[in-house]
Amino acid sequence: MRTISLHTFAVGLAAVVVTGLLAGAPSDAAAPAPQSERISAAAKYGRDAFAATNNRRARYDRAVFRSNECLQRYAVRNARRMANREVMRHQHMGPIMRACGLNAVGENIADNYPNGRSVVQGWMGSPPHRRNILNPSFRLMAVAARKGDNGHWYAAQVFGRRA
Repeated sequence: MRTISLHTFAVGLAAVVVTGLLAGAPSDAAAPAPQSERISAAAKYGRDAFAATNNRRARYDRAVFRSNECLQRYAVRNARRMANREVMRHQHMGPIMRACGLNAVGENIADNYPNGRSVVQGWMGSPPHRRNILNPSFRLMAVAARKGDNGHWYAAQVFGRRA
């Protein structure tokens, strides 16, 4: 089963959490890859998801996202945490807003998509996740993925807007 979830937060608004399940074949449980292969594959997953997200934005006449180093640290941190614990979990948005100097942030997370393009396709098929991706006020984005020992990819996509 493939799972996706999102989390959005803006100053003055309560957090919104929506979880959706998408049917799919479970991943094959193979022996864990060496750490260097995992990092290389994770970097490709993230780059592909970033490009696929911007391709979708362009199709809908939205400005493409700019990468942001501060958001990237939080995306990596959450993807790593989810993979290590083998559970999907949103991170708190308040610390991201403060640390990155933003006035709105959002997060999409996913489990068990085999690559960056497929995870974006999954998010686009879910109205709340699609809203995050196509939200014209979000201009910054970071994506990270890590593979757990269970063979599942865990992805975190973090969005931001400056004042």
